[in-house]
Amino acid sequence: MPAGQPRKYSTPEELAAAADEYFTHIKGLKISSVDTNGNISEKWEREPEPATVTGLALYLGFESRQSIYDYEKSGEYSYIVKNARLRVECEYEKRLSANLPPAGAIFALKNMGWADRQELTGADGGQLIPQKFDITLNISK
Repeated sequence: MPAGQPRKYSTPEELAAAADEYFTHIKGLKISSVDTNGNISEKWEREPEPATVTGLALYLGFESRQSIYDYEKSGEYSYIVKNARLRVECEYEKRLSANLPPAGAIFALKNMGWADRQELTGADGGQLIPQKFDITLNISK
């Protein structure tokens, strides 16, 4: 937090409640109605939206994502922020197994510290190391 600026959330519990509200909010809001014949219809009043760190920052009333990271540096708020960021990361990870194009989720996860890497191992999971050969030449004339 910048020096002299008061915290938006004065207790960790306030921040935790607001973060939980964000994850409820992004599920959207569906309204059910019953017509005169007793038929039930549903429509979205607010469409569901994906969980994002930026969306979380906006919902919490911060001016930037950096504010989230500043709260994370504070010991008493650290767990709450790390948990909220992990919940966002979990949603991106779920998208990898959904029947959706994975590029956006892969990009987001890489920005969250994930990495593409290929691990090469030898037989039975051992290291790949070059084998040493001894070659003996028998030259006879």
